[in-house]
Amino acid sequence: MTTLSADAAIWSGDPRSETPLLLLMHGYGSHESDLLGLTPHLPAELATVSVRAPLPAGMGYAWVPIADPGRPDPAATQDAADAILAWLDDAVPASTPVALLGFSQGGLMVTHLLRSRPERFFAGVVLSGFTADDVVAGDDALAAIAPPVFFGRGDRDQIISEATFARTSDWLPRHTTTTEVVYPGLGHGITSEEIEDVAAFLRAHLPG
Repeated sequence: MTTLSADAAIWSGDPRSETPLLLLMHGYGSHESDLLGLTPHLPAELATVSVRAPLPAGMGYAWVPIADPGRPDPAATQDAADAILAWLDDAVPASTPVALLGFSQGGLMVTHLLRSRPERFFAGVVLSGFTADDVVAGDDALAAIAPPVFFGRGDRDQIISEATFARTSDWLPRHTTTTEVVYPGLGHGITSEEIEDVAAFLRAHLPG
């Protein structure tokens, strides 16, 4: 089984506290520092941890190999999700509320973590990401819980295909309470407007 390196995480806040935690997951070919620029714009009530994907990919790292774009290998996707869950179980108390935020392939991890252990997470944020095109054991449980998920993307994305986004747009509302926003003119990236929307979404769904 794939494992995450114990030193491949950047924390803000005490990992052993029960402060609500936002787990950040970068995209293909990137690294654990990539999304840290978002954190000053997110709710101060959230601690954050950004983790590094396990597979070398170019100048950075990946969660799964890319063979058929938009349709990752189911076994590899589950292996990556299981690695994150094992790391989370070791690093974070079970009583700590956890939300997820991922960009691109990190967004795939958000959806797959929700599908694998839906009761563990209070919200998810998928930015220019997608869901795997397969059935996961936790899908029915996820649909029953229907946690809030923000799905943001651009209408000019040059990396993720429109068919992949369409599949995700169809799947998410059937399994989660989805807020989907399509940003005109945005390619494969994140804008300040989107981050403002993400911050408002997370603030609205903070536990307690």
